[in-house]
Amino acid sequence: MAHKTPSVDPLLADFQALVQDTEKLLQQSASLVGDQAEGLREQIQASLVRARKSLNANQESVRECCKAGVQATEHYVQEHPLQSLGLCAGLGVLLGMLIARR
Repeated sequence: MAHKTPSVDPLLADFQALVQDTEKLLQQSASLVGDQAEGLREQIQASLVRARKSLNANQESVRECCKAGVQATEHYVQEHPLQSLGLCAGLGVLLGMLIARR
């Protein structure tokens, strides 16, 4: 079963632009007054709006991808209960050993 994976690249690009704009605001905030400061604030606000829209657009596809993962896991556990139990027991032993080392 093939699943559509949401693209993270546009989202990361929006956040990188937001970070760069914020850094620019911090560097120039001491010398900016009036219209210059207002223009920079508007640029940052536009970056925030783009980032929010991108998050909202990708939210549903990420949710669907996670649902598909949960359904696949449930299906596997129902089809192979003993293997699943053995895997969980092995992970429990491994985690117990790691915790005991401290």
